[in-house]
Amino acid sequence: MNNSVTNTARLLWAGLRALLVLTVVTGVLYPLAVTGVAQALFPGRANGSEITSHGKVVGSSLIGQQGYTLKYFQPRPAAGLGANSVNTRYKLILSGATNLAADNPKLVKAVEDARAKVVKDNSVPGYTVRPAQVPADAVTSSGSGLDPAISPAYAELQVHRVAERNGLSVARVERLVKQHTQGRALGFVGEPQVNVLELNIALRDLAAAR
Repeated sequence: MNNSVTNTARLLWAGLRALLVLTVVTGVLYPLAVTGVAQALFPGRANGSEITSHGKVVGSSLIGQQGYTLKYFQPRPAAGLGANSVNTRYKLILSGATNLAADNPKLVKAVEDARAKVVKDNSVPGYTVRPAQVPADAVTSSGSGLDPAISPAYAELQVHRVAERNGLSVARVERLVKQHTQGRALGFVGEPQVNVLELNIALRDLAAAR
């Protein structure tokens, strides 16, 4: 009986010591080490890839934003099918896109309506957008529903409208888009893209300085 109690106590104490050691190592030391390395090597990414403007954090380069007026470049669509929207209205409590098939009537109508709006919004005196010019990312959401970037084609399609509404020349706005066009990662991964928030911050500064 005594030996049984002693062995049980010894096993419990060994288990408790293992628990304490593993708690310290995996719950304290390892997170601190990983955090320290991340802060030392890439602090910007470790802190959420924040974007600042005039000393104030205005967003993240990884998360898209909505609500821009037509003075600014527009992001990918954020909603379009009511409760079963094309994506999530950029609310971080939920991320994802629709599971509707490509030939689903609701999705087809949402895309057609979005294309018509893009054509209308971006057609200005002296420049008319044709439906065939509208790229796919102008009328569909991303897989996550939080994509911060658009294609160079969609950015270029918006140049004339943005230039007119800000009193800038088309050439200056085109240069701005080119300056903010990011190439493929490592030269071959993915597609060229334009971060909308970064581009709009630069646009606002350019318009204010004119």
